[in-house]
Order: sequence, then C-alpha cells, then structure tokens
Amino acid sequence: VQLVESGGGLVQPGGSLRLSCTASGFTFSRADMNWYRQAPGKERELVAGITSVGGRINYADSMKGRFTISRDNGKNTVYLQMNSLKPEDTAVYYCNAVEEWLDATFSYWGQGTQVTVSS
Repeated sequence: VQLVESGGGLVQPGGSLRLSCTASGFTFSRADMNWYRQAPGKERELVAGITSVGGRINYADSMKGRFTISRDNGKNTVYLQMNSLKPEDTAVYYCNAVEEWLDATFSYWGQGTQVTVSS
C-alpha cells in the first residue's frame, strides 16, 4: 500500500496550493479518503474527508470555505485545494485512507507533505 502526497511548498499568506495524494495497493474507490495536518507541537487534526460511497464531504470548521477536497477514482487520487492560506495553516499535511473489507477496517497513511505559509 502506498499513498504519495505532492503539491506542498512555500506560499505567501492569501495564496493557494493544491495537494494531491495518489494511492496504490488497495481498492481506492472503496476507501474513505481524508486529509490531516500536524503543526509543530500540536496534535494531528482532521482537515477534510470524502467518503467512498456517495462522496459525502466534511471539513474542519476552520477550513470551511477555504479548502476543497475532491477525488478522482479513475486516477486513484484525492486532492485538497487550499485557498486564502494563512500562516496558521502551516503544517505537514497527511493523506489517509480508510478501507473496510472483510469485516475489518484498514487505515493507511502517506508520508506527508510540508505546507509553509509565510511572507
């Protein structure tokens, strides 16, 4: 199983970034996909999630209206479009997949991609 994030980097406040996470080794279309982030000295927190069935979406309150999660099952990829970035959005962003299969739940993580918002 692999989750490979890309798209992080340094951006000025008010700028935008688009993160991508490409999956392999499991049935992507069957997995709920999530983005988490972890800032230095803080706990990892959920940013956004999109379900496998129905594509239901949820966001953390502080991201609503600024971030958009989407998925392309044909490309085994989930995206996070981040607009109006703030310095407090600086963190390592992680892709997470949750797959339910054979009455078991499997959770997979990517290695993370650094997002730094600074002038």
